[in-house]
Amino acid sequence: MTLRKTLLAATIAALPLMMAVSAGAADLMAAPSARAADENVNLIAALSAGRAKAGLDSRHGFAIAKQHPGVIGTTISRIDHTFKGIRVFESESVVVSGPHGSIISESVSERRKGLAKGDLDVTPKLSSRAAIDKVLKSVSPNGKPIDPPFAELIVYPVTVEKRVASAINKPEDRLNALDLEEVVTGYKLAYLVTTRNINGNKPEFHNTIISATDGEVLEQWNMVQTVIGTGNSQYNGTVPISTTLSGGTYKMIDGTRGTGGTFGAMAITNANHGTTAGAVYTNSTNTWGDGKQYIAGGSTTNANGQTAAVNALWGLMNTYDMLKNTLGWQSLDGKNTATYIAAHVNTAYDNAYYSDTCKCMYIGDGSSFNSLGSIDVIGHEMGHGVTAATSNLTYRAESGGLNESSSDINGEMVEAYARNGGTGTVIPAGNDWVMGKEISKTGTPLRYLYKPSKDGSSPNAWSTKVKSLDVHYSSGPNNRMFYFLSQGSSSVSTSDYYSAYLTQSPRNMTGIGNDKAYRIWFKAATTKFTASTNYADARSKMIAAAQELYGVGSAEAKAVTRAYAAINVGTDIAE
Repeated sequence: MTLRKTLLAATIAALPLMMAVSAGAADLMAAPSARAADENVNLIAALSAGRAKAGLDSRHGFAIAKQHPGVIGTTISRIDHTFKGIRVFESESVVVSGPHGSIISESVSERRKGLAKGDLDVTPKLSSRAAIDKVLKSVSPNGKPIDPPFAELIVYPVTVEKRVASAINKPEDRLNALDLEEVVTGYKLAYLVTTRNINGNKPEFHNTIISATDGEVLEQWNMVQTVIGTGNSQYNGTVPISTTLSGGTYKMIDGTRGTGGTFGAMAITNANHGTTAGAVYTNSTNTWGDGKQYIAGGSTTNANGQTAAVNALWGLMNTYDMLKNTLGWQSLDGKNTATYIAAHVNTAYDNAYYSDTCKCMYIGDGSSFNSLGSIDVIGHEMGHGVTAATSNLTYRAESGGLNESSSDINGEMVEAYARNGGTGTVIPAGNDWVMGKEISKTGTPLRYLYKPSKDGSSPNAWSTKVKSLDVHYSSGPNNRMFYFLSQGSSSVSTSDYYSAYLTQSPRNMTGIGNDKAYRIWFKAATTKFTASTNYADARSKMIAAAQELYGVGSAEAKAVTRAYAAINVGTDIAE
């Protein structure tokens, strides 16, 4: 079965903020609210009514996995496709619905149609406990669990990548991302095993797909989502931070941002060189930090030790404000659920990472690097939380590269917002378009969005090799796409901003600015991307998002097409 990742635009009457008009500050998300049960019943009924037209029968079902607010009057639902009640891995619908569960649009990753022609025994021969034990023995035999391991029974589509008919005879180095398609060749009953362990100071987080019939490992990927990467902050000078006064003690709990969660609001904790969050930071005065790099072996609670916490809180506040003030998106999940950042994780730890179990972030002090709490790194890690709450792009191959790129994009937009005052409803111009420059002791960035190959490992454009790269490198082409979309390119072949794939007029494409570029990206990522979205699929859904926001044939939609063409995804068009 050829996979068809389609956009079924059932655009119906004139929800004002879904119209093809210029997008701006008014395009805000709805406030979090309870979803009426009957609306979900109506939504599932509407999807089920279309099964016969798709060649499916009653064995095929739908299960709502998660929901978050869309623009005013809409809800975004991520709906798993099931077979005999078992989830079909990466087969899903993203549905924008209006009042009473009426469907406005549906974005589909269709991986289940082959099941309609036959049958699959969904009774496992291997127990879930045996599957977990086998995975732990392989990936973390000496680790200690942060969260209990879990095994979900799934239907696993076996896929291969094939050339489309028009590209059968193309040389390998001339292939475009649209020249390939994924084809489902069969199905296996399997477990998706999630393990989240710590081995010493090292997080060992893995997702493993293991056959429920014979225990064969079908696929496995690392889930540590990282960058290798009035407070006195280390990177931003003296900054205002929002704290709470309780019983004469100041706490790093920001009661103005987020609700619920572990600490009732956004918070910064002191891991104190451990692997767990630790306690919320407290102080006898409301002046925090000394603005200097943490002195190894020193106190984590004195002024020097507090600086890492100031870095973290400043980054958290600006990320929250950027998303809320410009898009109406509240916290990581869009529902205003509070998160937290743990500072001083492990000892001299050269990393920062997002955990999908606590929905929180951990920041190391650095050894080869300075403290990992720079504004772009924190924006990056919080970006993983947004992805986890929405598209949940699978963290391997091309979808994993897009997952990392989405976080890099988020980090750069947070940096631009914070550097220009951290207020307002528009993302301003003015960021450095590199990741991690401040945490580098040499001043050399970790990644360059405008020309990824400058790091020595990331490609500038899509090729068939992208899917086999580490996700921190396969993110490169999409990072460059976003830079071109926002800032444009150069027609000078020796420039870092030049793309040989732009062949139409003008040879230097025109950018549309940070604000419009990010609105298009965010709309596509939260309302159209599915877990298996790859570069070709991202292009089509980005174009659709631009058309919905700014109109078919708009300069913005053309810019998206050109920006993807610039990284060898689709062909170029004239402006």
